[in-house]
Amino acid sequence: MNRLVTWTGRDCERGSGGVLALALIGATLTVTFLGVPLLALLAVGQSVQNAADAAALAAADTASGAIPGYPCAAAAEAARLNGAVVEACALDGLIASVTVTRTVAVFALRSSARAGPPP
Repeated sequence: MNRLVTWTGRDCERGSGGVLALALIGATLTVTFLGVPLLALLAVGQSVQNAADAAALAAADTASGAIPGYPCAAAAEAARLNGAVVEACALDGLIASVTVTRTVAVFALRSSARAGPPP
């Protein structure tokens, strides 16, 4: 005798919880592996901006005579101490404009700052 096997709704869904769990784990890992490096780049970007600010302040202080030396050399040293390299340095009277860069992995992060006496 042949028996007719009928499937109920519960039997058809057997194993779907495992598939859902694997999909959730895959989505979580994808977000983690893509999100963490991007957030790290944001932090490095802020440190590049800090390096540009420090370099501009050092150049402006040197240009005003508050500290001895050459303005762009002082900017380069301040940028180096903050892990960046001066790309451009310009003086307009006592106002210093500095652009610095820092390379992280394959990304070149660039930031600019201006500093000088108050108006």
